[in-house]
Amino acid sequence: MEKPWKCGDCRKGFPSPSALETHRRIHTGERPFTCSMCGKGCSALSNLLTHQRVHTGERPFTCLECGKGFTQLSSLLTHQRVHTGEKLFICSECGNGFTQFSSLLTHQRIHTEEKPFTCSECGKGFSDSSTLRRHRRVHTGERPFTCRVWEGI
Repeated sequence: MEKPWKCGDCRKGFPSPSALETHRRIHTGERPFTCSMCGKGCSALSNLLTHQRVHTGERPFTCLECGKGFTQLSSLLTHQRVHTGEKLFICSECGNGFTQFSSLLTHQRIHTEEKPFTCSECGKGFSDSSTLRRHRRVHTGERPFTCRVWEGI
């Protein structure tokens, strides 16, 4: 498909002026579509409609394997890899496979030793946000899990 409409900022091509206009909002930050329930702004009407499912609870994309519902088709397709075992994203360092690109990126920090998430209390660095959240319990004293066996003693 020919893409004659070019973005002046990044030179990416688009098949129509309206597609280019929507893309340009990435560069301008414009978000003309606003959620009436929470005020969140979106750059495209389709993004707003998908976002509104957060409020309505609508999950139109259902996994035929386990019945889990999703707000977006892409989320369903990613989820289905859990059932197929398909791992499209392979680490070039160690060969480990991942079902999601974001999981590969997080994993690769093991090899680079990058720790972009820093504890504001003690300055310790972590490779992913979930590990930082778990670490913060050291400072807050939060204990979110209760042992059911010892509970009655």
